[in-house]
Amino acid sequence: MSERPIRYGMVGGGRDAFIGAVHRMAARLDDAMHLLAGALSSTPEKAKASGEDLGLDPARCYGSWQDMLKAESALPADERIECVVIVTPNHVHHAPAKAALEAGFHVVCDKPLTCTPEDAQDLVDTARATGKVFGVTYNYTGYPMIRHAAHMVRSGAIGSVRKVFVEYLQGWLATPLEESGQKQADWRTDPTRAGAGGAMGDIGSHAENLVSTVTGLKIESFCSDVSTFVPGRSIDDDTSVLLRFAGGARGVLSASQVCVGHRNGLTLRVYGETGAVHWNQERPDQLMVHTLDGPDTVLHRADADLADAATAVTRLPGGHPEAFIEAFANIYRGVAAAIGAGEDDPARFGYPGVADGARGVRFINQVIAAGGDGWTTFEDA
Repeated sequence: MSERPIRYGMVGGGRDAFIGAVHRMAARLDDAMHLLAGALSSTPEKAKASGEDLGLDPARCYGSWQDMLKAESALPADERIECVVIVTPNHVHHAPAKAALEAGFHVVCDKPLTCTPEDAQDLVDTARATGKVFGVTYNYTGYPMIRHAAHMVRSGAIGSVRKVFVEYLQGWLATPLEESGQKQADWRTDPTRAGAGGAMGDIGSHAENLVSTVTGLKIESFCSDVSTFVPGRSIDDDTSVLLRFAGGARGVLSASQVCVGHRNGLTLRVYGETGAVHWNQERPDQLMVHTLDGPDTVLHRADADLADAATAVTRLPGGHPEAFIEAFANIYRGVAAAIGAGEDDPARFGYPGVADGARGVRFINQVIAAGGDGWTTFEDA
């Protein structure tokens, strides 16, 4: 952790926005970061009113992110914000992130990083050139049991990986909810704001990142089946991908938002030569471990023999559930520590970085573009 809270300003996340409030709760959970300024909506009036709702100084409730960067840059170094948090729809990620980096601010950006691979690579290059910390909120990697799963898989505790299954199933878009004017459905089903991927971009991006984080495997090729079930929808709402990894492992990734009955069904199973791990986001404090000869074991968050990476992000004694906000907060804790140390090192401080975000954008776009065309070589950076 940084010795003091990191001062930040938020872009997006104003009135009626779901994810902005989640970010604010997560950022302040450990006193890792404190909100001092904001350009919280796309209209100046709503942006300023949203800031006042949160008790921000009216002078720091800006009508646009451009105004915020200009005004904050003019303040003394010990008063201005240090980091910009971007929680807008996807098409408003690249411009404020790039401008913030160039103005000397660190950045936290929601996923997917951008709508296009070109914009994503531009942010990678800009972050490297400026030396600023850049975190991407793939929040599911913040769960302690995911960090323990990664420790087990990467240390060889289950042997060489043979098969990976990751599925992220939701049912909230099984009907044309966007036609009702519901804000989240409206922009997430609009390719001009969401980007190329609907279900693939929204939740499939989490699935890809979870596999990468836990296994460390690199995708060599894939075969995708991209579907849109709801009539009139112009973006995918169900996508499945067969994966081939370097080293010979195989995988299956499913991302669907039309699976009636599923709320937030994110599940990861990794099978090795001698064992397996199984994690479900709706029971995040548990990790099922299977071995060839021994009985199945259920590990629990806060168990005494977990990996250091898991215990480091555990707050409460066992039996006291830690979940979504805490996992999000672990990402912010890592970013704050990196900013305090002046070093953009995702592996050391425990947060997904800009390169992870860029890989995710490349994966989303290539999967959608190749849907139904057979096996395709994955073109990573």
